[in-house]
Amino acid sequence: MQPGERVGVVGAALVRDGRVLASRRTGPPRLAGRWEFAGGKVEDGETDAQALRRELAEELGVDAVVGARLGPDLLIGETAVLRVYLATAEGEPQLRDHDAHRWLAAHELDDVPWIEVDLPVVDLLRSVLAGGAGPRD
Repeated sequence: MQPGERVGVVGAALVRDGRVLASRRTGPPRLAGRWEFAGGKVEDGETDAQALRRELAEELGVDAVVGARLGPDLLIGETAVLRVYLATAEGEPQLRDHDAHRWLAAHELDDVPWIEVDLPVVDLLRSVLAGGAGPRD
């Protein structure tokens, strides 16, 4: 990574039946108990979609189909940038890196305290979920 370059982080707005999966963090302490889109860092040589499929397999135990990007780059401090994608997956997500999951409809998105960086995407999801949209290529 070059000086000033940001680490890529990907997240999945995992949609099923007009609901999105929210996952509750267990750490670090400042984020524990807050809710997020599952995902993680993009490794060298991976595309965003490859990284997201790998991360969702590791964190949730699901095989995901990654669709369209949702929203702009979101800065995570000075060192990273988050990109969120719509996605679908078969099977029920497992609790591996989180201590709870909830499937939220558009009217339930404010029922959980989201991590700050995800809030712009949560706002975009309201119309996506209301229209029942899933991932698109």
